[in-house]
Amino acid sequence: MQSNQLETLLVKVDPKSIIFSRNAHISGEEPTITDVETKNNILKAAKILSTTDNTVAFPTETVYGLGGSSMNDESVRNIYRAKNRPSDNPLISHVSSIRQIDEVIYGLEHDEKNPLKNIPLNYHKIIKELWPGPLTILLPIKINTASVSAEAKLSKLTTGMQSTFAVRLPGNNIARALIHYANVPVAAPSANTSTKPSPTAARHVFFDLKDKTSMILDGGDCTIGVESTVLDCVTDEKKVLLLRPGGFTKEDIEEITKTKVEVECVLKSNQEKVRTPGMKYKHYAPSCKVVLFSPNTGDLNTVVNEMNYRIKLLKINPNDELKVGVLSYKLFDKIDFKMLDLSHSDELIVRQLGDDLKQMQKNIFKELRELDDIENIDLLFIEGVSEELEGLAIMNRLSKSAGSDIINF
Repeated sequence: MQSNQLETLLVKVDPKSIIFSRNAHISGEEPTITDVETKNNILKAAKILSTTDNTVAFPTETVYGLGGSSMNDESVRNIYRAKNRPSDNPLISHVSSIRQIDEVIYGLEHDEKNPLKNIPLNYHKIIKELWPGPLTILLPIKINTASVSAEAKLSKLTTGMQSTFAVRLPGNNIARALIHYANVPVAAPSANTSTKPSPTAARHVFFDLKDKTSMILDGGDCTIGVESTVLDCVTDEKKVLLLRPGGFTKEDIEEITKTKVEVECVLKSNQEKVRTPGMKYKHYAPSCKVVLFSPNTGDLNTVVNEMNYRIKLLKINPNDELKVGVLSYKLFDKIDFKMLDLSHSDELIVRQLGDDLKQMQKNIFKELRELDDIENIDLLFIEGVSEELEGLAIMNRLSKSAGSDIINF
C-alpha cells in the first residue's frame, strides 16, 4: 500500500533522446535511448509501476498522467487516493504497443501478420491513422469469436465493473518508453487533484501531488494541452460515438471513417454508468469563480454588462480588493477594460489564449492553473468559441470549469 505521505522525486527526462522504430507501436520493439540519465530515470519509474503499488506521474502529448498498473487493485486505489477521485469514474489504460494489448491485457498470442486481429474491425482504419496519438478507444472486456476466447486481465477498479475498457497508445515517447519497460498497461488519469484543471507541465503536477506520488518525470510542456478523444465503436457496432472530444477533432474522425460521428459527451441521467472519464463530474475547475462567455451574436456590450454584474456580486463591500482575470481569444481583444467597475485597489490580469484554436487548446489548462495557483485571482472571465474543430473539446472543458455560469453574447 502506498503511504499517504511520500517523498516525491522530480527528475528530468529528454524526449528527444528516445527513438522508436516505425512499427514499434505494433510490434513492441524496444526503443533506443541515447541519454543515460533519461534511460536510468525511465527504468527506475518503470520498476515502480511493475513491482510496487506506488504511482508515477509522466508526460503525454495531451496532459501529464498519474500512472499505476491497470492490473493491480492497490495501484489503482492509490491513484484514486492521490487525486481524491470518485471511484465510479473509470480509468484509461495506456499501452506502448498493440502486442501489449494482445499479450498482456488479453493473454493472447500476438499475430505479427494480422496485428489488429483481436481488435474490432470498426477501429482498424482509425487506429492505422491515429495511433500512436491522443485517441482512446473502448474495447470489450471479453472476446468470444469462433477462433478466440479471452478476458481482459485488468483490475475491476480500472474498468468500473463494466463490459468495456478504455485504452490508449500515446504518441509521447517518454510515455511509450515508460510503459514499454514496465510491460504493464498503465492506468493514468490526469495528474492533478480531482476537479482541478489538468496539468500540462511538471510544475503543475508537483503543486497538486507533492508527497502523494513516488516520482514525477519532467519531460517539458505537453504539446496538445487537452486530454485524448474517446471513441466507442463497440456498444453499437453501427455507430461511431464520441464520448469525449479531445486531441483529435470530430471532423478528423469523420474524414477517416466516412461516417457521421454522434456526440455523446454527457450522461442521459445521473444513474447511468460512466463509460469514460469526463462524462459525469465537475472537472477542470480552478478555485476562483469562473464565468464563460459563449459567442452567438458577438455583442460585447452584453459581455461588459455581465462582467460588471459579476464584479458587483463579489464586491459586497466597496473597500474589498478584487483580483480579476480575463482569458481572451479574439473578440475580447476589442473590449475597453476601463469600462469595468474596478477601483484603483483592484487588479486586472488579461491573458491571450492564442492566435488559433490549436494554440488556445494548448494554453487553456496552463492559463487556468497559473491564474488560480500563482496569481490567486477571485474571479475569472473566459471568452469561449464555437463548437467546431478544436472548439468542441475546448468548450467541453470550459463549460465544466464554469459549471452553470455560461453567458451567451
